[in-house]
Order: sequence, then structure tokens, then C-alpha cells
Amino acid sequence: MLPRAFYQRDTETVARELLGKLLVRRLPEGMVVLRLMEVEAYLGVGDPAAHTAGGRRTPRNEVMWGEAGHLYVYFTYGMHYCANVVTRRPGDPQAVLLRGGVVVLGEEVVRRRRGGRLDCNGPAKLCQALGLGREENGYDLTTGEAVFIADDGFSFAEEEVLQLPRVGVAYAGEAAFWPLRWVVRGFPAVGVRISGGGGGSQ
Repeated sequence: MLPRAFYQRDTETVARELLGKLLVRRLPEGMVVLRLMEVEAYLGVGDPAAHTAGGRRTPRNEVMWGEAGHLYVYFTYGMHYCANVVTRRPGDPQAVLLRGGVVVLGEEVVRRRRGGRLDCNGPAKLCQALGLGREENGYDLTTGEAVFIADDGFSFAEEEVLQLPRVGVAYAGEAAFWPLRWVVRGFPAVGVRISGGGGGSQ
């Protein structure tokens, strides 16, 4: 699994380097592994799109204010969960939203959890496929075995990656146009357009 030092760096660097990494989830019904294909960076107090914009600190976003390498999982739209990885250092509340991936292990488990579907091209779909919810909020990815991120040596070359504005953050004004979303070219093959979509914002 990735060490804490990986997450303690600049959030944009962490976001880009998460592409191609393996998100591993051990569930009672079996193991699921996704290769991360799309992420978004949220830059904390100075980022109008972040949950911690302007220094906002609430029970909901408290995990973002803590140590890097923890999961920040939140409930949105009254029906979906979204999962983020906390970055930087305590008191500097930044995170990377895990927007999507492709299944490399555990297809049958994902199909059962996703109503027969295998696509994980969206943060809510990703959480549903991996069974990530309120109980995983605050989970330490660097010490736990139920969920962690691993590096198998695979990476995407720069020409394979697009850097685009984030999705669903129109409320953030100019920050809605900041190029803080990284997505592998051609992903997703099914569903939401690479350049659009909606949902999953902080």
C-alpha cells in the first residue's frame, strides 16, 4: 500500500500520480480492485469549490482537516456517497476526489453491487462498487487492510492524460474553470462524457 508520505505532498501532484494506481477493497463477498482513471483535486481554504473553502470546518468535513492518507467519504444529493483521499498536512484541508476507475479484479462482486453493471465512471458508482460509505469516513489508507491504494508499477504517460476543469462546481465561480481534473484519454468508454457529466463535486 502507498505510504503516508505519498499523500502528504502537493495535492495536484498526488492527484496526477493517483492515475493508474490500484484502489483495493476487501469486502465480505470478496476483493475488488479498481485501476484509478479519473480524479479531481480540491485545494482547501482558498478553493471556492472545496468543502473547506474559506476555512469552513464542520463535523462533515472534519476528516479533511486531519492527517493525510485518510478517506473522506461524504453523502450527497440524499442518495450517493463520494470518496476522497486527504492530502497535505493537518490544518491544511485538501483532498483528491476519486471520480472513476476500471475493474481489474472482482467483476462478479461489482456486478452484484451495481445491479449487473460493471462501469465505475463516476464517484457514486465507484463507492457503490466498493461498498464505501459513512463507516469508511476517516479510514486510514496507510495502515488498514479493508481499503487501501497500491502501486503495481503501472503508470500513464503524459500524452495519455487530459487535464480539464472539474465537474459540477459551477457555484464556485472562476474556480469552476480551474484545470484540476485528470482523466485518462478514452475513459469512460460507457456513460458520462469526459468533458461533462455532473455530480461528484465537493
